[in-house]
Amino acid sequence: MSSDITVGTRVRLKDQPTYLKTADAMSMLRPPDLVGASEVGQVVALKALEQVAVRFRRGSFLFDANQLIAVEDEISG
Repeated sequence: MSSDITVGTRVRLKDQPTYLKTADAMSMLRPPDLVGASEVGQVVALKALEQVAVRFRRGSFLFDANQLIAVEDEISG
């Protein structure tokens, strides 16, 4: 797993996936438009097989670690 992604890391998607998989105990597939291309989420759990649970505005979803980019916190003046 990418060493720069840990619980609490803010991340963005590299590319829009064809579907989203919820991070619930009973996962469901959801349409990809629930997460915007520029939306920033927060890693809430690291799972087996390079899977990462990320909380976005409209829910928590599972992604492969290689689908995510860690983002720096923007400093507002």
